[in-house]
Amino acid sequence: MKHLILTVSILGLFACGGDTTSVDIQLTSMQCGMCESTIEEGVKALDGVVAFDVDLDKKVGHIEYKAGLVDLSAIEKAISALGYSANNTQANAAAYEALPGCCKLSGGH
Repeated sequence: MKHLILTVSILGLFACGGDTTSVDIQLTSMQCGMCESTIEEGVKALDGVVAFDVDLDKKVGHIEYKAGLVDLSAIEKAISALGYSANNTQANAAAYEALPGCCKLSGGH
């Protein structure tokens, strides 16, 4: 029985995408620490995200994720749904309008 459980556990690791991918995401519409916190919390809540750190000064997020569970497009869409642009994915207009004033670009999104 122990061998069966161990075998199933090992197979589960492979099936869930044990390999991780690391990329940088351009967060050009991010303005302040509140933006940084909102984006970090939203992305870290996604299944498959291993690590996510935002550099506010450079307006970039460094992400490590399990490609078998989530892909870059889904991550970009999640950031868009929070009201921010991610790489070439534009911010969701309604979510952007709901952001506090300090999180909005002076010329719009």
